[in-house]
Amino acid sequence: MCHNIIDGRYHTPCSHFVHMSTQHQDCLRPNCLFSRRHVHPTGCKSHSCIRLMALPVKNPIRISPAACAICVAGNPATVRPMES
Repeated sequence: MCHNIIDGRYHTPCSHFVHMSTQHQDCLRPNCLFSRRHVHPTGCKSHSCIRLMALPVKNPIRISPAACAICVAGNPATVRPMES
């Protein structure tokens, strides 16, 4: 299945991942609705086609030894920690 790759900064003290950019990873399957090789036209109604993307992959391109800006501001509930 197709999925997104999310590049970002991982903050080690608070374990938060802050998004910086997103890329689309194409699975190249003809039955995947999100692939550029999808065989059906726009508005596909086929039940055999994959209609969900796989979970996004978080790619930490920067590792920060400091807490993220939201934790420094004192509101950690608005950012989720990075999941393995």
